[in-house]
Amino acid sequence: MNALLKYAACAALAVPALIGTVQADTLKVGATPTAVPFNYLDTQSNSLQGVMIDIAQALGQKLGFTPELQAIPFAGLVPSLQTQKIDLISSAFAINPARAKVVDFSDELFAYSEEVVYRGDGTYKSAADFAGKVVGVQTGTVMVEPMQAAKGLKELRMYESMSDMIREVALGRLDAAIGDGPVMRYTVKQSGAKDLHVAEDYQKQIRIAIGIAVRKGNADLLARVNKGIAELKADGTLDGILKKWEITP
Repeated sequence: MNALLKYAACAALAVPALIGTVQADTLKVGATPTAVPFNYLDTQSNSLQGVMIDIAQALGQKLGFTPELQAIPFAGLVPSLQTQKIDLISSAFAINPARAKVVDFSDELFAYSEEVVYRGDGTYKSAADFAGKVVGVQTGTVMVEPMQAAKGLKELRMYESMSDMIREVALGRLDAAIGDGPVMRYTVKQSGAKDLHVAEDYQKQIRIAIGIAVRKGNADLLARVNKGIAELKADGTLDGILKKWEITP
C-alpha cells in the first residue's frame, strides 16, 4: 500500500511538469490576415494561409514546437509581441532599423522590392511620376517614409491593407498605390480586373527583407529560430515554400 501511495504521489507531481512541457512547446505566432500571398485568412477553411504561415509551421516541425496562429491587424503586431500576447511575428514584416529598436529580427528569409499599381493609362517609371497624383500606401509599412518624402504629390492616403488600396485604385479613388511587390502582383492577378496594371518599368527604390520577429532581448528564442531558418535553407524547404506561392526573391 505504501508503495502504491508513493507511486500515486510521484504521478501527481509529474502531471504539472508534463503540462508545463506541452505549454512550453506551443508558441503563439502573429500574422496579418490581409497580405496575400504571405499571410491571409482563407474564408473557406477559416484559417491563416500563405508563405509566412508555411514557414512558421515548417519551423515548428524543425524545432519541435506547435505554432498557435493568431490573425492580428498590421498595426497590432508589435504591441501584441511586446505585451506577450504572441511570441513570434511571422508575417510580411520587413526588417528595418526603426523596427529593430523595438523587436529582435531573425536572419533574413528572403527579400523583394516594391511595386506600383495603377488603373487605365499612365506612366510610372520613378517617384517623379507621382507628382500631382493621389497615391495610397499601407499604414506602418516601409513605403510610408519614402512616399512622404516624395515631392509634388497631390495627396498621400493611408490604408489598413494593400488589398484596400488596390480596390480604391480600381474604383478610381486613387491614381496609384505602392506596396510590397508580391502582394501587389498577386492581388491584381486575383482581381481579374483588366484595367488594373503593375508598372513594369518602375525603377525600384527599396529592398524589402523579411524575417521573423521576437521580443526584444529574447536571445534564446532568437537563436532557436535562426537555427531553424538555417535548416530550412539548407534542406530546400524554404525554396519549396517560395516556389509553391510563386515568390521570386
